[in-house]
Amino acid sequence: MSGAAAFAIRLKGLGRDYGERPALAGLDLEVPTGRSLAVLGPNGSGKSTLLRVLASLLRPSRGEISVLGCSLPREAWKLRGRIGYLGHEPLLYEDLTGRENLEFQARLYGLPAAEAQTRIEADLELLGMSRRADYRVSDYSAGMKQRIAICRVVLHRPALLLLDEPDSNLDPEGRESARALIGRPDELRWRADDPVTRVAVSHDPDKARSEADQVLELAIGGAPAASGAGA
Repeated sequence: MSGAAAFAIRLKGLGRDYGERPALAGLDLEVPTGRSLAVLGPNGSGKSTLLRVLASLLRPSRGEISVLGCSLPREAWKLRGRIGYLGHEPLLYEDLTGRENLEFQARLYGLPAAEAQTRIEADLELLGMSRRADYRVSDYSAGMKQRIAICRVVLHRPALLLLDEPDSNLDPEGRESARALIGRPDELRWRADDPVTRVAVSHDPDKARSEADQVLELAIGGAPAASGAGA
């Protein structure tokens, strides 16, 4: 592996401002393909902003960005279908059932019906949602919504996982079950021949470090505080 393919993410001098307030400042980063990066820092350090920039949901104010070999924001369209983004909101339709949400997502990605159904059933079973999959999302608890959202994020088998506090609202059983879908790249049950890269924001430094190959620590204002190899 060489060149752009060797790195899933490359940032050089990345900055993002909200008005006159910097959210990210002077960020340089390289994440090799197939590795896991933990992003740590206090509230206001730009962790969620970084994920949204990588997902092409926010435009950078300055700097150079390459994600999966695509230059952002110019080539953001090439990333469609290759990223799985889990933010603070589950992004589910409340009037649909959990299963209907996943079936709709599968159609958006153009997945063959039989293949999509196989994936949906397997992932629902893994996260303990098979018996509740036909309830409306509006009747779900926060933890149940998070489980369906995790199924949504990996349904299209993305090459890059961007996870913003993925353990939110999950009980210990749910966190353990979710590892096979959004845990370390070498643990992913659905991993195929192509390596999966993972970037996860966390407020639990010990757990985050245990799941990471690299750690990026941000300070208030989005400047890098420290970085290094995780356990």
